Amino acid sequence: MTDYDADEIVPQRKLGERTPLIDKALGATGVALAAIATFFPWYAFLHQDKFSMPTLWQGNTRDVPGREGPGGSASPTAMMESDAATQAAIDQLTTATVPNAGEAKKPGVQEGLEQPFPSATGFKLMHVANGRALIEDSSGMYIVRIGSALPDNSRLATLEQRDGRWVMITSKGDVYQAD
Repeated sequence: MTDYDADEIVPQRKLGERTPLIDKALGATGVALAAIATFFPWYAFLHQDKFSMPTLWQGNTRDVPGREGPGGSASPTAMMESDAATQAAIDQLTTATVPNAGEAKKPGVQEGLEQPFPSATGFKLMHVANGRALIEDSSGMYIVRIGSALPDNSRLATLEQRDGRWVMITSKGDVYQAD
């Protein structure tokens, strides 16, 4: 054991003793930080123009902000005002083509919705509780409920209990039984 106890009385500084310099410095630093913390929000409120975000585009020019000289302006094709000499200097050669661009049939909304998932992976029903089903496929486990999309591009139609076991019926009519 040690010769001193944690409960022993620590002698207090007497009235005539001087305060150590480090205590004075820490006290002054605390008062200064408190004053700054009080004053700065008011300064920022009264001088909002110094603390606001700068606006990037203040006019119709297409110049890159903050740059001067060569390489400082945008592409000539992006400029709104251009003269005939500038237009003549621009290369109008098409560098890419789309085959049968005019003849391409645009798919309708319904045609786009019937597109299958990239890979139809099999899944199995693991557990059913509180109107939700836990299913597993090769990429992980998922919790689904009635109306949720399934990995085979169908939707969960119903959850039923048959012969004491839970089964899941999809919108395509497939039946999955819990293990």
